[in-house]
Amino acid sequence: MMDSNQDQGRVLGLDVGERRIGVAISDPERQFALPLRSIERDRQNGEFEAIAAVVREDDATEIVVGLPLSLSGESGPQAENSVGFAEELKQRFGIMVHLWDERLSTSEAIRRVSDQSPSGNRRVRRKRSEVDIDALAASIILQAFLDRQRLQMQAGE
Repeated sequence: MMDSNQDQGRVLGLDVGERRIGVAISDPERQFALPLRSIERDRQNGEFEAIAAVVREDDATEIVVGLPLSLSGESGPQAENSVGFAEELKQRFGIMVHLWDERLSTSEAIRRVSDQSPSGNRRVRRKRSEVDIDALAASIILQAFLDRQRLQMQAGE
């Protein structure tokens, strides 16, 4: 069973890329993940300040960081970067940070956007004027985490 801190408050979801970080947030009841926005990464680590602002503004009590494993489940350089990023978040914010297998989350986000476009245009990959693919990918990661947490609570784990 989860402790009282882990079943209260919003959860922040992050899809950490080399240039951008997709950000999503749960509702307070932890039922739904909502895409928020993307944060541009910079050499001065300004992304941590931007994440801190979201944590404060939305009262996030936990963070989920996508772990980009290979299709075979192996960890590569980008997964190791995500692990390091998660450790940095733990140290800076002092809240629970979870790693979550994000295989195919960005592909799923692109598929959802292209399925909704009138022309079925597959070239929406980085067209940010209408839909933020990174934030949508973060919401897919976060929703999977929330669904698993809910199942574990229902099972009495």
